[in-house]
Amino acid sequence: MNYYIEPWHWLIFGLILMVLEIFIPSFTIFWFGLAAVVISALVWLIPTLPVAAQILIWVVLSTVIMVLWFKFAKPALSKDVTKAGLSREATIGQVGMVIQILPEHNEAVVRFPMPVLGTDEWTCRTLAPVTVGERVTVTDILGNQLVVQPHHTQ
Repeated sequence: MNYYIEPWHWLIFGLILMVLEIFIPSFTIFWFGLAAVVISALVWLIPTLPVAAQILIWVVLSTVIMVLWFKFAKPALSKDVTKAGLSREATIGQVGMVIQILPEHNEAVVRFPMPVLGTDEWTCRTLAPVTVGERVTVTDILGNQLVVQPHHTQ
């Protein structure tokens, strides 16, 4: 008995697997579905491809895609660019730019290039006079306020 799998069978199978990813959020089933969609295109281009070869290519392709995802893409995408939750020592030394001066309390609003302790803008106490656009360095943390001084490059 000869079995023949039409390209649309692979396409529907792949789309079902991709949709299942919504309900099973492990981001692994998606890659099996993507491989099935690729096999659908392959079977459409080569209609005489044997079913055993289709299944073998699907298994190999699924494995390769999944390994590539977990080895390269996922670690690159999951790098944490925030400084939220970091220790005092990691916060001290961060450099930001003054975007507003609050002269009545020796304070300035400072924007950091990446979030520091969960936000990228802070009202900071200044140790020396600063101007808008000047770079400042965090030197201390007092309560819930950062202490900054003008940044000096070496």
